[in-house]
Amino acid sequence: MNIPFKHLGLFVALSSVGVPVSAQEGPFSAGSEARSWNLAWEEPARFEATVVDLLCEVAGDCGNACTDGRQVGLLRSLDGVLTYPNKNNQGIFTGAAVDLAPFCGELVEVDGLLIEDEYVGATNVYLVQMIRRVGEDDWTTADGWTDAWAEAFPEAAAQEGRWYRNDPRILALIEADGYLGTGETWQEAWEATR
Repeated sequence: MNIPFKHLGLFVALSSVGVPVSAQEGPFSAGSEARSWNLAWEEPARFEATVVDLLCEVAGDCGNACTDGRQVGLLRSLDGVLTYPNKNNQGIFTGAAVDLAPFCGELVEVDGLLIEDEYVGATNVYLVQMIRRVGEDDWTTADGWTDAWAEAFPEAAAQEGRWYRNDPRILALIEADGYLGTGETWQEAWEATR
């Protein structure tokens, strides 16, 4: 195939359409069994860390550390870097706090995907898939969010449809501020287009 040089970039781009992105091998990739999500800049990453309350760790607000509703982080043992576990192993892109909170203050081993890219500003973003206490053999899959939500909101969970269409907290915000928080005018206009 003879492709003019000026069209080579377009050819390469089009020829790779549909080809899954392969994960990069990073400094924490050894031993990782994390499943790829085909996200840009993802690397499999398995490491030991202490589960910490983020507000306590960053701002010194430790009065109610590790209580319900607080975000948790992973303070890596190897280098002391605070890593933000912003996703669990579920496809619904919920956070990982529900899965990590029972381990708050403990040394754990996690396996998942680390996203690092200076250009886009992604630093130490972690998608935890598996977790276990250091020294234990059995892993726990980090997929507890929907079960915890269903337990907290059984009436909403019993309804048909996606969870966020039934979540009373979301419905209350929409009722108070309209869709996207823009007020009734936008909500009425949006509803008219449905």
